[in-house]
Amino acid sequence: MRKLNLTEPTTRQADLAFSKRTYVMGVLNVTPDSFSDGGKFLDKSKAIEHAIDMAAAGADMIDVGGVSTRPGARDVSIDEELGRVIPVLENLSKVIKIPISIDTRRSRVAEEAIRGGVSIVNDISGLRHDPAMAPVVARHGAAVIIMQMKGEPQNMQLNPAYKNLIEELIAFFRESINIARDAGVQEEKIIIDPGIGFGKTVEHNLEILNRLDEFKILGRPICIGTSRKSFIGKILDVSEPGDRLIGTLATCVIAVMKGANILRVHDVKETLQAARMTDSILKSKIKNL
Repeated sequence: MRKLNLTEPTTRQADLAFSKRTYVMGVLNVTPDSFSDGGKFLDKSKAIEHAIDMAAAGADMIDVGGVSTRPGARDVSIDEELGRVIPVLENLSKVIKIPISIDTRRSRVAEEAIRGGVSIVNDISGLRHDPAMAPVVARHGAAVIIMQMKGEPQNMQLNPAYKNLIEELIAFFRESINIARDAGVQEEKIIIDPGIGFGKTVEHNLEILNRLDEFKILGRPICIGTSRKSFIGKILDVSEPGDRLIGTLATCVIAVMKGANILRVHDVKETLQAARMTDSILKSKIKNL
């Protein structure tokens, strides 16, 4: 497993210096039913080839998931999830030199994935689904992405409502960060993700992006995942997820301007260019103050 230093830049390849630039996380869905590319990379060799392509395109890390979390998606057994991701991870860690993340809510899957070369656990439940998840992350010294989701994938988009969206999300993160710290997870290895599209309306997603900088009060790096999501399609009247690149790039640029540190995307090359350009403009502005 590649250890990660998430706070200070060093010479090691797996270290992430968030004060220097925005990082891009490539999405690898090893599933038959993900909303954008379900089934495309279910075959192990195709999954590994795609991950290699994303790394070659400049991805800073790869996020591998074996269970679709699109609205209404069916859950699968632990054995089925393991059967999808572990063969990919065991081979992937041998052929790419960037950090690998596992997108799972299950501690057993996370633990076996870490043994297979993973160094980041991306938990869409914010450490709430499986009480053993935080101890597993702590025991192995992994980094963790704590995401906020209202409900479960099966019901999260059934009229989600908040009294005060940003305040409620910040309160959620404070509790999840405490869960992680109490289990022994090093605070510098905690990343937060507001969960665009996970129990959120179009208006909620737009508000999160507009007020993303308010999450900086938590003192943790921010990961944001807008890539190809339905709110972009609804606003632009684009039904096919693969045709939502331009809208996705717009959200990514805004996210970087509002303080995002990691962009979780399907289209690595294009997002990387947009992020680099945005970073350069923001740094120029800072230097000229």
